[in-house]
Amino acid sequence: MAPSAPPDTASPPDTAPPPAPVENTGATGQRDALGRLIAPVRGRLVAGAACQAAGAVAAVVPYVCIGELARTLLSTPPDHDRVWTVVLVAAAAFVARFALVGAAGAISHHADTDLGLDIRTRLARRLGRVPLGWFGRHSGGQIKTAVQDEVSALHTLVAHAANDFAAAAITPLAVLGCLFWADWRLALISLTPVLFFVVAYARITRGYGEQMSAYVAALGRINAAAVEFVRGIAVVKAFGQARRAHARFLRETDAFAAAFLAWTAPMLRPFAIATAAVSGPTMLLVILGAGLGFVAAGWCSAVDLIPFVVLGIGLAGPLLNLEHSASALQLARGAAGNITALLDTATLPEPGEPKEPAGSRVELRDVSFAYDHRAPVLDHVDLVLEPGTVTALVGPSGAGKSTLAGLLPRFADPGSGSVLLGGTDLRDIPAEVLYQHIGFVLQDVGLLRASLHENIALARPGATREQVVAAARAARVHEVITALPRGYDTVVGEDGHLSGGEAQRVTIARALLADAPVLVLDEATSWADPESEAAIQDALSRLARGRTVLVIAHRLSTVTGADQILVLDAGRVVERGRHDELLALDGRYARLWAAQSASGTDAGEATS
Repeated sequence: MAPSAPPDTASPPDTAPPPAPVENTGATGQRDALGRLIAPVRGRLVAGAACQAAGAVAAVVPYVCIGELARTLLSTPPDHDRVWTVVLVAAAAFVARFALVGAAGAISHHADTDLGLDIRTRLARRLGRVPLGWFGRHSGGQIKTAVQDEVSALHTLVAHAANDFAAAAITPLAVLGCLFWADWRLALISLTPVLFFVVAYARITRGYGEQMSAYVAALGRINAAAVEFVRGIAVVKAFGQARRAHARFLRETDAFAAAFLAWTAPMLRPFAIATAAVSGPTMLLVILGAGLGFVAAGWCSAVDLIPFVVLGIGLAGPLLNLEHSASALQLARGAAGNITALLDTATLPEPGEPKEPAGSRVELRDVSFAYDHRAPVLDHVDLVLEPGTVTALVGPSGAGKSTLAGLLPRFADPGSGSVLLGGTDLRDIPAEVLYQHIGFVLQDVGLLRASLHENIALARPGATREQVVAAARAARVHEVITALPRGYDTVVGEDGHLSGGEAQRVTIARALLADAPVLVLDEATSWADPESEAAIQDALSRLARGRTVLVIAHRLSTVTGADQILVLDAGRVVERGRHDELLALDGRYARLWAAQSASGTDAGEATS
C-alpha cells in the first residue's frame, strides 16, 4: 500500500538532530559537480556555442564591408560592380548572423529545458528512494530550493552564458584579425586600452569565486531570516515580541548590506576606470589620435582609418558582457554543488533477493540505532507484536518512541539488530511489497493539493468512488466531505479547507482503504479538538480491528486497553505489560500515570 501520509510530511523522529542543510562543496568540487550535471547536454552546448561563434564572425562582416564600401566609393572612378558585391556580402552576412544566433539560442534553450527535466527527474527518483526519516531531518524549504530554485539557477548559464562566452571570445578576435590585416601598427595601438582592461579586470576579480560564495551565503541567511520572520510573526506578536523579532530581521539585513558593500566597494573605482578605458569615446580618441598621426606621417591614407573607426570603438564591448556571464557561472557552480549533494544522498538499499513476509507478526531483535554516528537513540531493543494485538509505546519526549516506530515502515534501517515482518527481515522485502503490509497514520497530517477522492485513493489509485466513500464513512469523515462545495472533488487548500481533526480522519480513511495488516499510529489525535477526538478514536478503533498495531501514545488514557504497553526511557525498554500490571509495578509508568492524574492532563505531555 502507499503510506497514509506522503514522505515529505513524515513526522520527524522525536530524538532527531536539528535539520542539516544540504552541504555545498569547495570550488573544485563545485566545478566537478557542474560538469557532472551538464554532461547530458554538453554536446548541444558546444553546438550552440559554435553557432554563436559563427554568428559573431558574421556580425563583424557588415562593418568590414562599410570600410570596403567607403574605399570603393572614394576611388576614381568608383567600381559600381564592386559596390553591389560588397552590399550583397554585407546583406548575406547580416542574414547569416541572425540565422546562426537564432539557431544558437534555440539549441541552448532546448538543452536547458531537457537539462532541467533531467535533473528534476533524477532528484524526484532519488528522493523517492531515500529513507523516509530523512525528510524529518531536512526542511521542505531546503528541498524546494534544490529542486526548483537551484535548478533554475542553471538556466542562465546553459541557455545564455555559454553562448555569451563564445561571442565574447570570438568577436574581439575577429575584429583584431580585420584590424591587423588593415594595418598591424595601428591595430597594436588600438589594442592597448583592451590590454589595460584585461589586466585590471583580472586583478579586480581575483578571488571572485570565494567572494561570490560569501555573497550567496549572506543572501541565503537573509532569505532564511525573512521566512522565519514571516512564519513566526503571529507567535511573536501574540507574546508581544514583534519589535524584538523585527530587530533581529533588521540585524540580518544590516549584516547582508555590510557584507555586500565590503565586497563591492573596493571594486567600484577600479572597475569604473577599467571600463572607461575601453569605452567608445576613449577608443575613438586613441584610434583618431594615432590614426591622424599616421596620416600626417604618410604611413597610411585617411580612408585606411575607416575600419578602425567602425570596428575599433566596439572592440571591448563583448568583454564588458562577461561580468554577467561570470556571475551566472559562479551561481551555477554553487547551485550544482547543492544539487549534486542532494543527488548523492544515501538511499535505502533494495534487496538483492526479494522475499515475501509470511504473516503479520512483527519482531525487533536486539535493535540499536543512532543518527549520524551520534549517541544511541535506541539501545538493544527487543519486542514482539503479535497479529491482532495493540502495542503502545509511552515515555518522555526524546525517549526514542518515534524512532522505534519509524523502523517498522522502514523510515530507516537499524544500526545493528534486525526488524522482521512475518519472519522476514525488512531489508529483504521490496518497498512496494512492504507498504502493502505496513501502513501508518502520523500526527503530522499529510494531504496533497488534490481532490479529497485522490487523497483517500492515494493508497489504492484504482479505487472506485464507492470504495472511497466506504472508507470515508468508516473514518467518520463522509458527512464533512459531502458538506464541502464539490464533495469528494473538492481540492484541499483551494475550494475546501479542513480542520486538523477532519484532515486526520481523511488520512485514516486512506489507511482503511489500503487495508494493510500492520499499522503504525503516531499520536493520531494530536491535532484534534475534543469533539473531533471522539470521532477519530472511533475511526481508529475500526482501523485497528484485527490488525497488528503499534501506537505511540503521549496521552496515556488512550492506551489503557492496549494488549501490551512498552515504556521507553533513553532508548531502552524499561517496563512492559498491561496497564494494570504496570501500575502494580509502581515504576516509571506508574509515576507518569500519577503525574497525569495530579495535573489533569496527560503525563506524557507533562514530561515532554
